Amino acid sequence: MNTLTCFSLSTTDHVAHLVLNQPEAMNTMHPTFWRELDMVLTQLHQAGEARALVISSTGKHFSAGMALETFGGAITMDDQSPEGRAAIFDLLTDMQATFTRIESLRIPVIMAIHGGCIGGAVDMVTAGCIRYATQDAFFCIQEINIGMVADVGTLQRLPKLIPMGAVKELAYTGRRLSAHRALGYGLVNEVFDTQEAMVFAALQCAKEIASKPPVAIWGTKQAVNYARDHSVEDSLRQMGWLQGAVWSNQHVRESVTAMKQKRAGNFPALTPLQRFSDLG
Repeated sequence: MNTLTCFSLSTTDHVAHLVLNQPEAMNTMHPTFWRELDMVLTQLHQAGEARALVISSTGKHFSAGMALETFGGAITMDDQSPEGRAAIFDLLTDMQATFTRIESLRIPVIMAIHGGCIGGAVDMVTAGCIRYATQDAFFCIQEINIGMVADVGTLQRLPKLIPMGAVKELAYTGRRLSAHRALGYGLVNEVFDTQEAMVFAALQCAKEIASKPPVAIWGTKQAVNYARDHSVEDSLRQMGWLQGAVWSNQHVRESVTAMKQKRAGNFPALTPLQRFSDLG
C-alpha cells in the first residue's frame, strides 16, 4: 500500500485500526483524504486478513467534515448547463461510493468518535456497524448551515438509525446532537469518559469479533444489512439462501470445542479477492 498522509493503519491479531491523522487540519476531508480512504478500504476488502476494523481519530475533533476547498469546488461547478450538472452528479456518486465501501466492507466496522463529528463525518460514521463516543462528542449536520443539502449518506442512513423527528430537527437546523442524547436515540452504543477508554473498548470489541469464524461474521453482516432495507418475509427468504451458502459443520464444532476448552477458535480467513484487472 502507498504511504498514507491522512491516516495511519495498523493490523494486530486480525484487527485493523485506521486512524484519521491530520489533527492540525481537524481531519477535514479534502481530495487526498478521499483517495486514501478509498484505497485503504479497497485493500482491506480484498486482502481478507483483517476480521474487524476500528476507525478512530486524533486531535480535538474526530473530523470537521469536508475541507473548504472541496466545498468550493462543488459550489463553483457549472450549474448553468446539463453537462455541468451531470458533473456534480458524478462527483457526488464517487464520494458516496467511498463511504458505501465502509457499509459493504466484508468485515464489521467500529467507529470511535470524540469531539466534533461534523458534516461529512456524520455521513462517514453512519455507514459503520457500531459507534462508540466520548462524553464531549457531538454530531452536526453542518451542510444546512452553509446552504447545502447533506448529500453523501447522512440523510439516507440516519433515518434508519434514529427517530425521523430527530433527523429532521438536526437536518433542518444544523444543531449539535450531544453524545448522551445520541446514546438515548441509539445512534451510539456507549459513551466513555475519555478517548483512551473509548478506543480501548472499540479495539476489545473488534478483537472479540475477530475471534469468531470470519465467514459467519460476513454472513451475519450481510443478513443484518439486507433486513434493514427489506421486509421480514423477503429477509427470511434471503437468510435461507445465505445460510445454505455459508453453513459449516466444522466451524460449529470448532466453536463449541474452543468454548469448552476455554481457548481461541481456529478458523480460516476470508478468501483474498482479486480485481478483474489483475486476472489473466
